[in-house]
Amino acid sequence: MRKSRKLKQLQKQMDMADSYSEWTSVAIEHDELSGAKRWREVDQTSKYDYSQIRLRLDRLRSLRARHDYQGLLFTLNEGIHGNMGGMGRSTLYRKANFGTKRLIEQYIEEIDDSLHYLAELPADVIDVQDKLDFFYRANICFGRSALMLSGGGVLGFYHLGVVKTLLEQGLLPRVISGSSAGSLVAGVVGTHTEKELEHFYEPSNVHFEAEREASVFSRMFFGANPQIDVGDLERLIARMVPDMTFQEAYEKTGRQISITVAPAEPHQRSRLLNAITSPNVYVRSAVMASCAVPGVFPPVMLMAKNVHGESQPYLPTRKWVDGSIADDLPAKRLSRLYSTNHYIVSMVNPVATPFIDTEGERSSLVRSLSGFGVGVGREVLNLYRGMVQKQGDNWPRFNMAMNTVHALMDQDYSGDVNIVPNFRWYNPAKLLSHLSENDLIELMGEGERTAYPQVETIRLCTQISRTMEEILQRFETGDLRPDATEYKRPRASRRRPPPTRSDRQALREHRVESDKTPKATPRKKAARKKSPSRSNTRKDGPAASKAA
Repeated sequence: MRKSRKLKQLQKQMDMADSYSEWTSVAIEHDELSGAKRWREVDQTSKYDYSQIRLRLDRLRSLRARHDYQGLLFTLNEGIHGNMGGMGRSTLYRKANFGTKRLIEQYIEEIDDSLHYLAELPADVIDVQDKLDFFYRANICFGRSALMLSGGGVLGFYHLGVVKTLLEQGLLPRVISGSSAGSLVAGVVGTHTEKELEHFYEPSNVHFEAEREASVFSRMFFGANPQIDVGDLERLIARMVPDMTFQEAYEKTGRQISITVAPAEPHQRSRLLNAITSPNVYVRSAVMASCAVPGVFPPVMLMAKNVHGESQPYLPTRKWVDGSIADDLPAKRLSRLYSTNHYIVSMVNPVATPFIDTEGERSSLVRSLSGFGVGVGREVLNLYRGMVQKQGDNWPRFNMAMNTVHALMDQDYSGDVNIVPNFRWYNPAKLLSHLSENDLIELMGEGERTAYPQVETIRLCTQISRTMEEILQRFETGDLRPDATEYKRPRASRRRPPPTRSDRQALREHRVESDKTPKATPRKKAARKKSPSRSNTRKDGPAASKAA
């Protein structure tokens, strides 16, 4: 009885923690008392193939100790992916508050150390071309992480707390998508540097913006004037999102933001706007379109910058509305464009939050029944939509409403890591009402506190991909960049993001430095080309091993 009371007290302290460091200390104490710490130290469990992970861990350690560089490269090439032996299963990260099985953590750390080890080996030990081929290919195979921000009215400021936590821990992915309210936060994050984002973390500054936004909804729904004042929303977005295109935003921050918009007309498909698909479209215009809730705000025409630097309509015959209606979490499109396969979801959409099981608290029977109910609902909507569409233009409003409801129900609202608030907002009027300063502070604080339990999971699941991103950055613009005459750019590098303005500056500085260093004579270069590189590697390899 005393133990259970203590655990409840610790859980309460975790829920009310003011910082991640405070949450961490309480979480570790909770794990020690609950027995989760002992569970972490034991390899055996039916939830993953611990014998395979142990075997591979011992093999990697042995290869590094013996300086078997080619064997190490082969072993990593053979099986570097995030779900080796089932170690990426979400249930393994729910048992303990902080971390998972120590075997998994050690395996991830060993791969991380091995990648750095191989990257920094001299060219006479492992050929530069072989290293580049491996890292570019492994980066594509392992994949990248993306943060997806859902729609949710004024609850979108919850996302700001989530972003703040991830940014402070160095875990904010470079690929970020947003729809509706999430598009506003994605637009802010994608167009501001880390220093500039501190402005939006101040409660007084954010309250000013939220108050102006809430006043729009209050006048529309509860005021005497039923007319929609779009100008207020435009001014709000103009204050929070600077006047720049997707390409200019990427050049400034290096973050690859994407914003979803839905078509206002039938027979059209939703679009994912970003620096790849629509580099010249203004981010502000895309955010405005994604926030245009049907029936509340009129459809929006996108604007783009032409070759003369002037603003002009983008697809002038088309108008766009709220992106969450068609594709709240565009995981498939992000995967195709950015090679992402791991998704962190910040979810405040009231349509989806009741169906997301974040902590595995529901039994398998309840989850199955819930999934069955959602499936039946989708099929019923399909039936009704088919009946309505047969009538053609007789019921245009009802037809549009049914298509909207079907689109909302036919989406997948979960990811690999789901960050969902503990509260549930079921009152639609509350979503469109004025927020007090205390409400806003609590909303942002809820985003931070809800993200704390997921930080260590995100850190472990993204550590290898972050390491490979860092190494490739060093190969492209940093201290590991080889001479352009020594290698050919691998085909797998085509999926890499283009260099930013700062990357190009670093590249120019590197070229200046390389020009100052003395270069080999053409005769020596020709001699080097005639000798087979593999035989040189074999001859130099043992000597290098002995020297090491």
